[in-house]
Amino acid sequence: MMAYWLVLAAAICTSLVGQVLLKAGATDEGSFIAQLFRPQTMIGLVCYGGAAMLYIVALRKIPMSVALPCTAASYVVIALVGYFVFGESLGSQKIAAIGLISIGVALLATA
Repeated sequence: MMAYWLVLAAAICTSLVGQVLLKAGATDEGSFIAQLFRPQTMIGLVCYGGAAMLYIVALRKIPMSVALPCTAASYVVIALVGYFVFGESLGSQKIAAIGLISIGVALLATA
């Protein structure tokens, strides 16, 4: 069973990498088509596909009612990446929401 939790963690991490790459591909100038064919965007899309495959494997043993909410852990990390890497805002309301998400994910993971 532990292997499936590791696969779920890998799916979440792969999805995170995909998010960051898609954002990096979106920050340059140019048309949507130009953005779509940037290496960052293309690799980001591949990461999303890989994350989906890993998630499917994890669902073989982890209930969907637990697995999907656990992916919300990526919201916490991606908000921090957005702040530190891309200079996005991170106000008190977002920090409170991140705290609530973290508590919810921890409760579900131990349920």
